[in-house]
Amino acid sequence: MHPAPLRALWTGVFLGTMTLSFAQTDSGASPSLVAADRIGPRKPMKVFLLIGQSNMAGRGKVEDEDRLPNPRVLMLNQALAWVPAVDPIHFDKPERIGTGLGKAFGLVVADTTPSIIGLVPAAYGGSALDEWAPGQPHYVNAVTRAREALKRGQLAGILWHQGESDRAPEKVATYAARFAKFIAQLRADLGAESVPVVVGEIGRFCPNEGPINAAIRSLPQAVPHCAVVSSEGLPGRPEEPEVLHFESPGYRELGRRYAQAWQQLTTNGHE
Repeated sequence: MHPAPLRALWTGVFLGTMTLSFAQTDSGASPSLVAADRIGPRKPMKVFLLIGQSNMAGRGKVEDEDRLPNPRVLMLNQALAWVPAVDPIHFDKPERIGTGLGKAFGLVVADTTPSIIGLVPAAYGGSALDEWAPGQPHYVNAVTRAREALKRGQLAGILWHQGESDRAPEKVATYAARFAKFIAQLRADLGAESVPVVVGEIGRFCPNEGPINAAIRSLPQAVPHCAVVSSEGLPGRPEEPEVLHFESPGYRELGRRYAQAWQQLTTNGHE
C-alpha cells in the first residue's frame, strides 16, 4: 500500500545512515516519525519515562525556544507515535499544560550520546504518591506507555517529580518507604531492576516544602541507583494563589540538572 502524499517534510541531521522526516499518515493524523524503523543497525533508542505530578508535566509558559525541535530528541505522544519533542510534551490537563523539564533534559543528554533520545510523558497534575501505587490508573498508564516505547529502544532512566500533594506530616513520614516500594515494582514490571532513577525537590517556594523535600533528599538511601536534584534558586510563578509551579526558565534549568544527575549515575556504571 502506497503511503499518503507528503504533507510536510522535516529534515534533520544524519545519524549514521538515518534521516529523520515527518509525514502525513493515511488516517489524516498529525505528522509522525516515519524514519523510526530505518535506524541503520537498529541502534537502540535511549528511552526515559517521565512521571509524577504537575511540575513534571510542565506548567510554564511555552516560549519560542520550547517549540524548536531537535532531530534526535523525540517524544511518545498521546496516540503512541514518535514525534519531535516540543513543548508542551505532556497532555494530562490540556487547559493547563505548558513548558516542563523534559525537553531541556533530552537536549543535554543528546549532546553526550549518538543515540536517539525518546521521552515518554506519563505524569499527571495533582496526583499523590499513593495514586502511583502498582495497579492504580497512573501506574498502569505509565507501564503501558513505557512498554510501547521499549519496542523502539532501551529504558535508560526514570525521571520523577512529585511531592506537592504529599506535604501533610503523615504522608511525609512514610514517603521514602512508599516510594521505594513503588519504584521496585515499576523497575520489575519494566524488566529494568537497576535503571537509574532521578527525582527532584519540589520548589523551595512552595508552602511547607521543608519536610517533604527532606524526605525526597533521603530517597537515595532507600532506592538503589537513585539521585536527587536540587530546586535551589529556581523561582515560582508569583501569579498563583498558592505558588506551586516553576517559571519556564526554572523548568529548563531543572531539566539540565536532571540530565547532570543522570549522567553522574551512568558514569558510575548504573545505566
